[in-house]
This record gives sequence, C-alpha cells and structure tokens, in this order.
Amino acid sequence: MPPNPEIRIAPAGVTVVAIGGNALLRGGPTATIAEQFEAARTLAGPLAELVAAGHRLVVTHGNGPQVGFIKRRSDLMADLAPELPSLDLDMCVADSQGSIGYILASTLAGHLKAVGHGDRVAALVTHTVVDPADPAFLRPTKPIGSFYDEETAGKLAARHGWQVAEDSGRGWRRVVPSPAPRRVVEQGAVAGLLAQGYVVIAGGGGGIPVVEAPDGTYEGVEAVIDKDATSARLATALGARLLVITTGVEQVAVDYGRPAQRALGQVGATEARRYLAEGQFPAGSMGPKVEAALDYLDAAPSPDARVLVTSPAALPGAMRGSGGTWFVRDDAALPRRA
Repeated sequence: MPPNPEIRIAPAGVTVVAIGGNALLRGGPTATIAEQFEAARTLAGPLAELVAAGHRLVVTHGNGPQVGFIKRRSDLMADLAPELPSLDLDMCVADSQGSIGYILASTLAGHLKAVGHGDRVAALVTHTVVDPADPAFLRPTKPIGSFYDEETAGKLAARHGWQVAEDSGRGWRRVVPSPAPRRVVEQGAVAGLLAQGYVVIAGGGGGIPVVEAPDGTYEGVEAVIDKDATSARLATALGARLLVITTGVEQVAVDYGRPAQRALGQVGATEARRYLAEGQFPAGSMGPKVEAALDYLDAAPSPDARVLVTSPAALPGAMRGSGGTWFVRDDAALPRRA
C-alpha cells in the first residue's frame, strides 16, 4: 500500500494507544497466561517505537475476555468454597487491571530499555466515574467472557442470573451494563507521570466503574465501561494530539464483507457520521471505535487532533503514513511530509 502523503506524525505531544482485550486473549477454551505474554511481546515493539520517536505515551487496554474469566472463576469457587468472597464486576475489573498491567508493563520494560527509556513504565489502577442514572444500567449490552453455544449460554444464564446475547455471529456471551464514562479519577496522576517521562498504562478495562456520592466518595457498580470511550475521554483530558485504537483489521472498511467492500484511508468527521447512520459500523464491532473517535475529535483541544484505527501489526507502517484509517476533523489541514 503506497504511503499517504498527507500524513505526518508530530511526536511532540501525548499519544493514547488503546489495545483491545482480544488482542491479548481471544477468550477461547484453551486461553492461557502464556498466550497473553506472547501477545504483549508482539505489541511492545511498536509501542517502544513510538516512545523512541518522541511520543509521550499512555496505553489503555480492554479486558472483555479476562474480566469474564475472572467473574466465572469467582462464580465457580462460590460453589466449591462458600467461605471465599464472591467478586462483583467492579472488583473483577480491578483484578484485570492488575494482571494485564503487569503483563504489559513487564514486557514493555525490556523494549523501552533498548531505546534508552529503562524503568520508565508505570501501571495505574484507575477509576472511571459514571452516572448512576445512565440508561445503560437498564439495557445490558457489553459482551464479556467466553463464547458459548446457545444451549450452554442459556443454562449458565439460568444458573447464575446472567443476561446473554448472540455476539456478531461468533457465539453467545454474557452481557452486562456499559455506562458512558464521565471522567477518569486519576487523570492528574497520569499527567504527572507523563511529565516525568513515564509510559503510563491506565484506564484498563475502561476503568473501575464507580459512581460519586454527594460527599465526594466513590462506590463501585456492576458494569464494564467501553475502553475506547474511556480512552477518548482520557485523551481529551490530557490534551493528546493522537488517539490510536487498535483492532483486528488494518483498515476500517465500508460495505464490509460485500463485493463492494472499500477500505478507508482518511475520513472526515461528517463522512464518518454518515457511515454510522447508514449502519456501516455495527454496534457489536467497529461502531464503538468510530463513536469514540468522533467523541475525541469533537472535544480534543488541539486543532490537528487525529485518530488512527489499525491493527497492532500494521501500526508502525501506519505511523509512517502507510496504511491504517485516519479520522480527522472536517476542516483539518494535515501538514505534508517534510
């Protein structure tokens, strides 16, 4: 694919990279910790390249498969060992932040050392404030955990009180509420670590979902927040100039899976909204990523704010102007290559 001559990355700023939970763990029946470490090692190289190029980097991550496994493990242990406490979803998200943060930080550390940034990575446990009146609490839609056939999913739903739904033709999964993020509580700490030269891992699984009481205290709620939506919020709060959302394909496409399928290179905000309205980006796949991209472009303080959606493997080439899908403001005048 020829380079896009309109793309030039100015590294003197904050870049937020959102990694999908499925990029680390597919959620299949043979999923292992070793699989997650191997996937993290593959991701670490491109991330270290960004740091070496001068980007001040924040890494966020999803936890869809992982948080489902953690909750399932808790439910199973409730039968085997009733004396052990059962974990609500906010605790499961916190658990996943610790384990995934450890995997990402430990694998990234070696690559950062190789580019002169040794011991400059920090993984934060982060909370995300949501509205207790968010209608999402009445309409669970966020799939977590393993895929099941319809019969097995029905049995598990009856046994554990789950709500389940078919997920994009791949099988049945548990679905939970996914309220919109309002702010990341630790965004000031993230900014402080960035200023000291750290790569920061934050917003894991969209953040631990909490509601804020009138007295300023926080209380966890049963939900999982979309990590791309939280990444957009955090990128805006940090004044990031670039938001990268990794996914399973190199480029976003319209008419996906049809003879007229067409990959998108650069897309203005109005054009992207039109595609959304046409149903080109389904809610169960590319829709939330495009919505997060548009939310960020609407709110980002930098006039040259951009969003790159691409696969982890294609990220280095896309950053050099070859590949990926770039979402920009309608009036964006991206500088030409020097």
